[in-house]
Amino acid sequence: MELKPVLDACCGGRMMWFDKHDDRCLFADCREGVLDGKAYKKNVGMKVVKPDQKHDFREMPYQDESFHHVVFDPPHVRNLSMKSVTGFSYGSLDKETWRDDLRLGFAECFRVLKPSGTLIFKWSEVDIPVKEVLQLTEEKPLYGHRSGKRANTHWISFIKGEK
Repeated sequence: MELKPVLDACCGGRMMWFDKHDDRCLFADCREGVLDGKAYKKNVGMKVVKPDQKHDFREMPYQDESFHHVVFDPPHVRNLSMKSVTGFSYGSLDKETWRDDLRLGFAECFRVLKPSGTLIFKWSEVDIPVKEVLQLTEEKPLYGHRSGKRANTHWISFIKGEK
């Protein structure tokens, strides 16, 4: 597989992307499928998760220092049913292992990132405070921004140091 300069490690439905098929990005996720939202009380339309590459963000199949830019937008909520619209769209963290899973995810994202490469981490505080999540990596954030109606979505930038 040809690697691109950008990796979206948990792409889901690619909802944040301006171009959901941007050829500069390798879209990856552990999930794949289609959910017809018409079956739910709220007509949410068709939800599609179709990564270019299936992988587990805790153990990615790429060589060290493969990407210039990594986007890490892991699931933000614990114990969602994958049959629900929210669970299907965003994924779910395990209530027991979420800390270890996110710690491994951060480590993998930085492993596959080139020196001086950037990582954008997106986190919504609907279930777990961002302060707890940032304790799961030794990497120091560069800057961040809050967004959303309740300002509970955080966009946090990191830059990988040289060896």
